[in-house]
Amino acid sequence: MENRHVDLSVPSAARMYDWLLDGSNNFEVDRQACRLLLEAAPTSRELARNNRWFLQRVVRTLAEEHDIRQFIDFGSGLPTQQNVHQIAQSVDPGARVIYIDNDPVVLAVGQSLLDENEHTAILPVDMTDTDAIFSHPKVAELIDFEEPVAALFVSVLHCLPDSADPEGLVDRVLDRLIPGSFVVVCQLVSDDPDVRRAVTDLMRVQTKGNWGRVREAADVDRIFEGLLVQQPGLVDVTDWRPDSELQQRQRSIEWTEYGGLAKIPPGGRPGWDLRTRTS
Repeated sequence: MENRHVDLSVPSAARMYDWLLDGSNNFEVDRQACRLLLEAAPTSRELARNNRWFLQRVVRTLAEEHDIRQFIDFGSGLPTQQNVHQIAQSVDPGARVIYIDNDPVVLAVGQSLLDENEHTAILPVDMTDTDAIFSHPKVAELIDFEEPVAALFVSVLHCLPDSADPEGLVDRVLDRLIPGSFVVVCQLVSDDPDVRRAVTDLMRVQTKGNWGRVREAADVDRIFEGLLVQQPGLVDVTDWRPDSELQQRQRSIEWTEYGGLAKIPPGGRPGWDLRTRTS
């Protein structure tokens, strides 16, 4: 699949996230967009850090406690320290990781870092194009779909508009994975309709429409229906098995990353009541 053209004069969510994490793979247009975002939601930097720490904790949990050795990271964004492959391969050097992103800066930086890692690849594919992803030669080379896989949707579904059907995207991916596989989902939510509207409008204007919206917790809950939600359940990711009290104190206020980790049950995904599925 051809890489979608991205105008580098327009901010991208991936590069904005990189700047909020004190990264260097961003442009002035991204930094200016972040400054506007911080005016609307001043704790957005804390939110980005909390999300990154959650990703590290949940990948380590999958590798150490659930023996997962295959990961597909949808909308992976720019590499920073302690990426998915680094954490998984610290547990097992043979762990395989597929990153999926179509931002040209993400691809250039990611490829330069992954060229010498035979168990890891980054694909220049739109994350919603599941047919292209699952038929890609690199996926066939690295991922054995007869074994459990972890699908990661970390802080990315809010980048998709409702017309792209983010819930349907997760469903299409999980339909290709065997029972015993896992999914990680978290996305930006807020209980305050004014915050949802203000941040959504700002991000849509800044990215020239290349964004979705801030949603509500109930939107995330629906994605987990029929899955075995792992402890501590669906939460602000700051509270998902934190490594330290210091991390828990680094809270965002205006909006949060909400989600968790779940397992595909034996026999697939029946329509269970979400409240009865935490295990």
